[in-house]
Amino acid sequence: MGLFDAITGRRKVKAPAPDRLFAITTAQVTLSTEHGITPGGSAAIVFQPLDTGGFEQIASDMEAVLRSAGEETGSTIETQADNMGYRWMIVHDDDVDDLAVGINAVSDQLELDGYGDRLLCAVFAFKDSAGAKIYFIYNYKRGSWYPFVPGAGAHERATERELRLKAVLAADLPIEPELDRWFPLWDIPI
Repeated sequence: MGLFDAITGRRKVKAPAPDRLFAITTAQVTLSTEHGITPGGSAAIVFQPLDTGGFEQIASDMEAVLRSAGEETGSTIETQADNMGYRWMIVHDDDVDDLAVGINAVSDQLELDGYGDRLLCAVFAFKDSAGAKIYFIYNYKRGSWYPFVPGAGAHERATERELRLKAVLAADLPIEPELDRWFPLWDIPI
């Protein structure tokens, strides 16, 4: 922070470190071995598309690249739009490393082509020993993770369980410190 920033109270916002997305690969080891939470076999990158030919071409090219890479890794790809106008590019693979690499490839390409501001988040699905869904959400703009655990009822969340997950993963994941930024994502298609 420079003198002018100190005087005016302004500070520059750092861009998130790209390697923070890959923290999920080490966190999944802790989740599996110590807490009985296993990968759900899917992850998605969520972005707001633009109705331009250039953007659609980039999205189409990225899907083709992921499909081609999936032939080697066993990953499958699908896309769908949600009712809020966001596009979900979903990668299915039992290997969390392959999921992270696929999601990162899409986000990197969108960033390189000047569409990084269109990225909302990445979502990785997990499940506990009873089969209940647990999601870990990576916020690109903040460069941090948070758990999202849907509750028993519609649009309810298991906040206490989310806080317990925060505590056990603090050493493995860069967790979002501001709880009011732990936005729920309802009707996650993975």
